[in-house]
Amino acid sequence: MAVGGTSSGAVVATGRHIVSFSGTVPANFEAQVNALGGKVLWVSSGSGLAAVSGLTGAAPTRLAGKRGIQEVDADAAIPLDIPQMASEDVALAGGGVASNTAPAAATFYRRQWNMKAVQADVVWAHGFFGSSSVSVFMLDTGIDYLHPDVAGLVDLPRSLDLTGTFIARAILGPDEQDTVFVPFTEADSVRKYFAGRLLFTDLFFHGTHTAATVSSNAVAAAGVTSRTKLVAVKVCGYINACPFSSILNGVIYAANNGGDVVNMSLGGAFTKAGNGRFVGLLNKVFNYARSKGVTVVVSAGNSAADLDHDVNTYWTFCNTPSVICVAATGPTSDATGNLQPGTNPDRRTGPWTNIDAPAYYTNFGRSAINVAAPGGNSSFGPPFPLPAGRDVFVWAACSATRLVIPVPGDGSSVTVACALPIVGAQGTSMSAPHVSGTAALLVSILGRNPSQIKARIQQSADNVAGNGTSPFYGKGRLNVARAVGAIP
Repeated sequence: MAVGGTSSGAVVATGRHIVSFSGTVPANFEAQVNALGGKVLWVSSGSGLAAVSGLTGAAPTRLAGKRGIQEVDADAAIPLDIPQMASEDVALAGGGVASNTAPAAATFYRRQWNMKAVQADVVWAHGFFGSSSVSVFMLDTGIDYLHPDVAGLVDLPRSLDLTGTFIARAILGPDEQDTVFVPFTEADSVRKYFAGRLLFTDLFFHGTHTAATVSSNAVAAAGVTSRTKLVAVKVCGYINACPFSSILNGVIYAANNGGDVVNMSLGGAFTKAGNGRFVGLLNKVFNYARSKGVTVVVSAGNSAADLDHDVNTYWTFCNTPSVICVAATGPTSDATGNLQPGTNPDRRTGPWTNIDAPAYYTNFGRSAINVAAPGGNSSFGPPFPLPAGRDVFVWAACSATRLVIPVPGDGSSVTVACALPIVGAQGTSMSAPHVSGTAALLVSILGRNPSQIKARIQQSADNVAGNGTSPFYGKGRLNVARAVGAIP
């Protein structure tokens, strides 16, 4: 038996419920839930929400009828959506040392077209490295906090695992009918496979990659900043499932614990029919975070969907007004993309073509996209003459605590070694942390003011598609240097 997440775009019930209060939290709320056979997981009086587990049958309806309870909604798990990852079969030599004040000295910086595209190198040359007093809360799969690129940058006391135990699919065989649903606890896998590691370590890869794009010691690869504090808030399991209740709790946790910026490289779409409740819940927590001075950055999603006209689908986080929604850009070719792996240090180091092209997978729409940033790209057609290639990735830290699930399997997982200390990936998930890193720099300049930070990021973006608002770029492609005033 293998426990697995949902397929892209699907949502699956977790066995939890999200409770909305009509006013203050009833004093006897926990007793009411316990009497119905349930358990309170968390309560937020500030946002007027709570999450509970264990309610079955008519219990949710009975709870919804209690005084002070506005609504009781079934929770759901949303999958991460990864268009493509790079494979490196042979490790290249090279260790590297921390380059906090010279990020371009990172071992694999030559692969980082993305940092040059947003002029992060210009920012570093002007002495903008970020501040340890500014915190970016990464709502993701956790962080491998011992990776050299982020070691010392992760705030261990404030980092935590919020996934808890939830219901997930268990795959018994190759056919759809060979699926059952069982309780899944991410923390059990950490204890089993990586004894001694803190529970928020990253068993997938995603959270470590996005975190190191925000802030990195620049041993292997540079981040937008090199001194910004990172907080790991694990809201997604390595089985590729992110309980909605955990995501809401993560935003509330960041707002209540000094978060300056929240990065949500989380995808997931669902039909509006029967799921409209999620819109209101998201608005509640995002408005709460905004009232606390938190800037929330979200990825646009990877379904190549027109957000202006896809009226039947709710794109989880961009459909809320108080966020910065980020689309993806990337080159259409890499002149050294197909050099033999492991034999040439110039592999995947460009030159690149059409660096600001819209990514083939990115969601788009004038009504939703605020800004674009590098996420990697591919072009399609006959192979280019070697060693050129059509696939281009964003490179960042590779988690050394990765697991994969055999499908179908026997209930076990296997560890995955990193061929390199970095891994390449594509997606709007990779785009968002460029903006979060920029927002972190702006907190030191503009203060904890989400409206001003969003406006500065949009006003300073490069108008790669002309003036006005573009479906693929919003107000333009991110320019970190102009945003912080390093260039006019």
